[in-house]
Amino acid sequence: MIVINNKKKICIIGLGYIGLPTAAMFATHGHNIVGVDVKKEVVDSLNQGRIIIEEPYLDIMVQAAVTSGNLRAQLTPEEADVFIISVPTPINADKTADMRFVRSATESIVPYLREGCVVILESTSPPGTVEGLMLPILKESGLEIGTQLLVAHSPERVLPGKILVELVENNRIVGGINAASSEAVRDLYRTFVKGEIFLTDATTAEMCKLMENTFRDVNIALANELAKLCEKMGINAWDVIKYSNKHPRVNLHQPGPGVGGHCLAVDPWFIVEKEPDLAKIIKLSRTTNDSMPHHVYNRSKSILSEVDGIKKVIILGATYKPNIDDMRESPVMELVELFEQDSDFDVCIYDPHIASHKLICNDLEEAVSGGHLVILGVNHDEFAKINFSKLQPLMAQANIFDTRNFYDRAALIAAGFNAYLLGA
Repeated sequence: MIVINNKKKICIIGLGYIGLPTAAMFATHGHNIVGVDVKKEVVDSLNQGRIIIEEPYLDIMVQAAVTSGNLRAQLTPEEADVFIISVPTPINADKTADMRFVRSATESIVPYLREGCVVILESTSPPGTVEGLMLPILKESGLEIGTQLLVAHSPERVLPGKILVELVENNRIVGGINAASSEAVRDLYRTFVKGEIFLTDATTAEMCKLMENTFRDVNIALANELAKLCEKMGINAWDVIKYSNKHPRVNLHQPGPGVGGHCLAVDPWFIVEKEPDLAKIIKLSRTTNDSMPHHVYNRSKSILSEVDGIKKVIILGATYKPNIDDMRESPVMELVELFEQDSDFDVCIYDPHIASHKLICNDLEEAVSGGHLVILGVNHDEFAKINFSKLQPLMAQANIFDTRNFYDRAALIAAGFNAYLLGA
């Protein structure tokens, strides 16, 4: 049986939103970390103690880890005791999993494997990825899988904006190909994880991560369907949710312009891909949530149906959730594209968390000048401080469409706006 000692050399493949915080966390707990990424910009920035993603306190932790000598980055792997694969698993246009990065990452470490190594997949993946995709590749090392080489899946379960806290405090699942693999990986993560660590098999761990996000996606779909129903019935979905949730066993989620991010908008499709004839509720929920940008677009067109000529629309927020810079699978960006494709509209984005985009306007007053409709797409904290009384005179027609129930409707009306709410 292989035993993970206190301090190990760990090679982490993929330095994105999960790989980099994980690398920094292990490094600041004394492990020797080699981070690998295909993007030279990411590698160069890290070696200078800088980060190119937005995450509270991550810059401080990375700088400390690099300064200590425990964290460095390069473009290719090297020999290590532990290899952690944390690369993207995006969705293809046909809603199937794109596993190129997991495959190439696994292939890249084979030349550096030796007896006693541990390989961990952190990337969220379809059930069967470790057993069906990774193990055949890892066997090319010539090592006996399960004894000379231990392999497991341990998915991340963290929330952007709170990653460093949740890496430590959240419970964790470790799914090994055998008990020895699970136990070795558990002992490694115990370096910094204070939550409980539960052991299972690799495929069960893969399915657990997918179902955690699918549970939320299905419940959000129910809320989005409720929003559409209430609009038809002339009642307020947010009131229905508020009062329904007074029941001790009811917890309706909130509607919105869609579901984004690399997890909720993607993971359910991995299940549908595996069993399309069985995953009917999951597929319908995904379809419902995917429909929301179009719903917001069509309702916006209705709001401005009496306006002649080109109509200017200003989108507040374009990330997939509040107070971060992550735009992966953002439903608001799909909404932006719908307006872009319509010659009747001129669209711009105001988002203090996005550094650059062709439609970004960094000055809010300039953005709304001559505008006909402001759409709140993301409820960033900064947007609570907007002085709408000051913006109203700048607009050609003062309309606002709140897709998050973020603003007080009476206050918007008092500021001179025609106020519209998703789900009402």
